Amino acid sequence: MSAPFVAHTDADISEMLAFLGLSELDELFAEIPEALRLSSGLNLPSAMSEPDVAWRLEDLAARNKPCGRDLVCFAGGGSYDHEIPAVVKSLASRSEFVTAYTPYQPEVSQGVLQAVFEFQTMVARLTGLDVANASLYDGAASLVEAVNLAVVASGQHRVLCSQGVHPHWRRQLETFSRGSGNAIHTVGLKGGVTAWDEVTDEGPFGAVVVAAPNFLGCLEDIAAARQVADRVGARLVVCFDPVSAGLLRPPGEQGADVVVGEGQPFGTALGFGGPYLGLFACRLADVRRIPGRIVGETVDRTGHHAYVMTLRAREQDIRRERASSNVCTNQTLMAVTAAIHLSWLGPQGLREVALRSARATRYTKEALLKIDGVELLTTAPVLREFAVRTPLEPETLVERLVEEGFLAGVPIRAGFEGTAYDGGLLVAATERRTRAEIDEFAAAVEKAVR
Repeated sequence: MSAPFVAHTDADISEMLAFLGLSELDELFAEIPEALRLSSGLNLPSAMSEPDVAWRLEDLAARNKPCGRDLVCFAGGGSYDHEIPAVVKSLASRSEFVTAYTPYQPEVSQGVLQAVFEFQTMVARLTGLDVANASLYDGAASLVEAVNLAVVASGQHRVLCSQGVHPHWRRQLETFSRGSGNAIHTVGLKGGVTAWDEVTDEGPFGAVVVAAPNFLGCLEDIAAARQVADRVGARLVVCFDPVSAGLLRPPGEQGADVVVGEGQPFGTALGFGGPYLGLFACRLADVRRIPGRIVGETVDRTGHHAYVMTLRAREQDIRRERASSNVCTNQTLMAVTAAIHLSWLGPQGLREVALRSARATRYTKEALLKIDGVELLTTAPVLREFAVRTPLEPETLVERLVEEGFLAGVPIRAGFEGTAYDGGLLVAATERRTRAEIDEFAAAVEKAVR
């Protein structure tokens, strides 16, 4: 065997088999049942020339209909069509960031380490908490890690989780809980917000989880969730929308112990669901339980500012037997991109993005509610998205609106089965949506339902 992209030569394989006392490679897999083995070659098309492959890939790519002028986006549900300034794309695509890897050697990684440190500082300020990590894979992963932190800190493996938390995040939390032994108890919604007054179980619980704003776009009462957490002896975990921080008080100032979120709105375009950016912040008391890595600021031997990966003794690849997490990495490029975007916006710019999104959402909601048969599914205030019911099934409406050049929203199904919200449509509007686009969208919805 001699191929440039095959790691093991025939000589390597023969040496390995001789060491193991085997005569042929198939003996290495003898324990695998015959029914599970591939009996013939893979069902793949014949090899193609480079130009033919390029043409084929271009043909497949042309089937996509990206958000933009071809498809105006009114979908949200965790991924949003926000503006990405040219400066963000230009700086984040520099080779120093794109090619950077784990900065274990601070003497050659000061640039990336400082950029991540600034990211952590911004996340801490957005959340109103003491310390943030260098990011996690996405918002759902951050929620899982937050619950792990809370139950380890409290010693209680029961978790109260609002139904207003993103259904995908809840499913991931439930999946990981099967291995960790956490028991998830869901608290339903009333009027679009969590019905904390219906919680009669006095615990104890390890964590209380709420999303603010929640999946349906409604503003939740964090203070009410804090009261429940105090009553059942739990840490309060808040899933927040970082864009909303431009208008709302940080969750940490409202009593949250851990705050997590999805950082996609800051510099990461919509692209088949990833790669995204998990935000994670907590109080200083839990800093040694924080998942992933942390970059700290110090001084070198000459007294100059320097940046290093700090609290390494608490990172999970070192003290695995005592760890509350197995995460040992982060989304450096996405985190640096978010830091660039936030630096460009500044507090006033972030406020403007949030305010323009809220105004666009209100105008969109009012326009849709003028259509016969369209009704609001919630009564609570909203910020950037809202849930409605239309005379058409949501999947049918979304399909029809694509033909009109609009991504109409996200059908509300999984995670809300049998509730008043099942079969609704989640509609979002960001600062990118113009009055003309919203008017055309409402006209297209009216045409579809008529």
